[in-house]
Order: sequence, then C-alpha cells, then structure tokens
Amino acid sequence: MTDVIVVGGGPAGLSAGLFASKNDLDTVVFDTDETWLHKAHLYNYLGIRSMDGDVFIQRAREQATKDHGVDLREEEVSGVESHDDGFTVSTAEGEYDADYVVLATGANRDLAEEVGCTFDGDVVDVGVDMETSVENLYATGAMVRDQEWQAIISAGDGAAAALDILSKEKGEHYHDFDTPSDVIPIKPK
Repeated sequence: MTDVIVVGGGPAGLSAGLFASKNDLDTVVFDTDETWLHKAHLYNYLGIRSMDGDVFIQRAREQATKDHGVDLREEEVSGVESHDDGFTVSTAEGEYDADYVVLATGANRDLAEEVGCTFDGDVVDVGVDMETSVENLYATGAMVRDQEWQAIISAGDGAAAALDILSKEKGEHYHDFDTPSDVIPIKPK
C-alpha cells in the first residue's frame, strides 16, 4: 500500500508529491502529461523571471522524481474508490491502494464527483487544507476554483494538501521549513 497517490502531474500534483515524498511518505504521482502549462509561458510565477511552461514542467518533474523520490507513472487514472482503510485507484495497468489521495486534475472534476465529494456549485468544496468531504481525499487547483486558475496558486494548493497529510501522519501541525544546514546539495548531472 502506498501512503499517498496523487492524480495529476501539473503544478498542484507535483507540489503535493514533492512535499509528501520529501518527508518520507511513499508517494506515487499518476500523470498523462496533459497539463495546461504546455500551452503557457510563466512570466508571473514568483522566483521565475520568464520560462516556457514545457521547461517548467520538465524541471518540476525532475525535482520531484530525481531530487525527492516521487514515483511518477504515466498512466491515466480511470477511477478512485473510497473504502474503510483508504482508497483504491484504478488505471488500465492495475489497481493501487493508498491511505491518502490528492486530486490534481485541473478543471476535470469527474473523479471527485464519482468518489462522492461535496460540491459548492460547480467546484469541489474543500477547506483551507484542501481536504474534501471525503476523509483523506484532497482536491486542488482549478477543480476547487471557478476563476483563479494560476500555476502558482495550484502549486500552493498541492503543498497545503501535502502539509495537512503530513500533519495527520505526525500527529501535530507540520511545517516543511528548511534551513541551509538541512539542505542536501544536489549533485550536477
């Protein structure tokens, strides 16, 4: 059983995956690489002066997988089922069990609807921690917002979901705050 499954590999999904995996949770991100960022150019993302969306996604994937151990699988998720001891995520390749699921599927809310999330109008209803009405199931990014669709907001949503999961796992509020002495230098390739 996996600790965390993330469905979607855009800014929200990769952010959630990075934070969870970095903090020793077994984390799988399922992605079909259809993020809107392939059509974007980042000129308003904090810390990035100007970058093509394709380049950003490539770097984010490398950071999540190579630097922080996220297991990235290019498989389309066809279903998410909630049960007493967690979730089962289905793809054409098989079924995968997890304690937590983070939905990061852009504006596609189909999986959230199928698993029984409460909606507020057309968007998935979540708290500030991004948890849905289904315990231990999180929704992020455009699926929880009807207008504020920005990559940097989505990345923050993914981080909020992962930090809530980490807080539950550790039994206290958890903050992922690194200091220079905590950072392991990344070796050049």
